Amino acid sequence: MSETSARILNLLSLLQTPREWPGSELAERLGVTPRTIRRDIGRLRELGYPVHATMGAEGGYRLAAGTAMPPLLLDDEEAVAIAVGLRSAAGHTIAGIEEASVRALAKLEQVLPARLRRRVGALGSATVPMPAGDGPTVDPEQLTVLAAAITNHERVRFRYQAGAGERTKRLVEPHRLVAAGRRWYLVAYDNGREDWRIFRVDRLTEAFPTGVRTPPRELPAADAAAFFRGRMQERGPAARRAVATVYGPAAEVAARLGGRAGEVEAIDAESCRWHSAPDSLEWLAMRLTMLGREFTVHEPPELVAYLRAMGGRALRAAGAEEADQGTG
Repeated sequence: MSETSARILNLLSLLQTPREWPGSELAERLGVTPRTIRRDIGRLRELGYPVHATMGAEGGYRLAAGTAMPPLLLDDEEAVAIAVGLRSAAGHTIAGIEEASVRALAKLEQVLPARLRRRVGALGSATVPMPAGDGPTVDPEQLTVLAAAITNHERVRFRYQAGAGERTKRLVEPHRLVAAGRRWYLVAYDNGREDWRIFRVDRLTEAFPTGVRTPPRELPAADAAAFFRGRMQERGPAARRAVATVYGPAAEVAARLGGRAGEVEAIDAESCRWHSAPDSLEWLAMRLTMLGREFTVHEPPELVAYLRAMGGRALRAAGAEEADQGTG
């Protein structure tokens, strides 16, 4: 790296600290003249960095928000902190930022030096997350491998366990990752089956890129989300929507259900109506019973029957005498 390039990178690193820098202080820090600082500031502006200058004795330079996101310079501690945070967001399916977290994590880990990658891995292996009880978690490492392969149009091999327990090895051309409810899914062209497939990422292990790049295939749908919805509907009526009245404040119920569980609308100060997202009877029943509030299910009738059967099992498990005392 040339002396000029190194100096401009050092200047950018200083400017990314949230403060205003007098030109004289920047010149002193970098060992150059104020004129050189002005010239380097001009080069940063040409690269898209919005460096603002103010005049006067208290004036100086500061990096402001612009219309586009320019590259950031991170020190070691900042890079590790961001990577760990993104891994957490990706692995725990935080509503609204899952896909962006995976894309950002893939970009960051691609350029992390080996020493920092080891630190991120050590932190991840030494930390035990507290599950939210909201479904399976996924390995962020698998997500970043898949995200990078999607970006590079690169084939990937992995081991996959189907719902029935069958274990297979797959060679696929990844197309998109889809975050749906509590789970991550991979939409990909399966080279062995010569067809498009959807894979649950929490059932996927040992993913690695093959180095073979292929032209992008045309998905038989408008986009990955439409393809995913269509395939899920083809699998039958396993996913259902529930409508229930919950006897508790709407804000409290919505917070306990989570952002992707459906819509909650207030009826009055102490009750609300829940229109669920599509899900299995088991998870719909679990969500309702875990609210800690009384509720009435309006639909579907299958959920009412499922809850009745579940309640009967719970009473039998508690013992006949305890069940009589509880209902007397």
